[in-house]
Amino acid sequence: MCRWIAYRGETIALEHYVTAPARSLVAQSIHALESTAATHGDGFGLGWYADHPEPGLYREVRPAWSDENLRYLCRHIRSHLFFAHVRSATGTPITRPNCHPFACGNWLFMHNGFIGDWNRIRRRVEGLIPDELYGSRTGTTDSEAVFLAILGAGLDRDPVGATARTMAAITAMTRENGRADALRFTAAIANGRDLYAFRYAANDEANTLYYRAAGQDVVCVSEPLDEDRSGWTAVPTDHVVVARAGRRPEVQPFAVAQALAAE
Repeated sequence: MCRWIAYRGETIALEHYVTAPARSLVAQSIHALESTAATHGDGFGLGWYADHPEPGLYREVRPAWSDENLRYLCRHIRSHLFFAHVRSATGTPITRPNCHPFACGNWLFMHNGFIGDWNRIRRRVEGLIPDELYGSRTGTTDSEAVFLAILGAGLDRDPVGATARTMAAITAMTRENGRADALRFTAAIANGRDLYAFRYAANDEANTLYYRAAGQDVVCVSEPLDEDRSGWTAVPTDHVVVARAGRRPEVQPFAVAQALAAE
């Protein structure tokens, strides 16, 4: 499994959440407390928005704790919306194109999760990606395929609905012919203004997701960044944190079941 951080709010240096806290993402990459994998050394990545519509990206296959550039980048890069991710691979190669976050146009995406028997349904999940977006697929992960499928399902118009419809379609695939293959989807999506963080699972228990909000600022994490967890709120399964620019963050139901019923 993976660990990640997503932040939206006042412009700050990435180090405030990625490298500085007691339970920073780098610390979690060495020893995670709420993951099936204790270490997360199969690459890492940063994604951030600054002066351009499209996000900046820095991705590396080395472990986060061994990259001498990471602390310098996090100290000097400042952003109002950024992602950071450390990877524990679940079957796909450790290559730079397979490291999160993924970008397409002005969108960023990262994922902590799993699609059981991915090889069985991979072709059909990739079939959800429109032809005009398929050229953006540069890696081999299920995460990137899901991201592009969500983008093709109408992410620009309806981020939460497009994600729910895509999850419903994939959930249906995992339940074909009496099967119950695991599907875990704890993910963040952003467009430079708004941030959405999802916690969903089918046929399994969802991966952890927490958030902390102050005014219009919000940070969403796989696990808390402090020894004291009292300031963090666990996101319920089948819910999404919606943090739109100029508004206080909200936790809303993630209506995959309704989308599945409409299939």
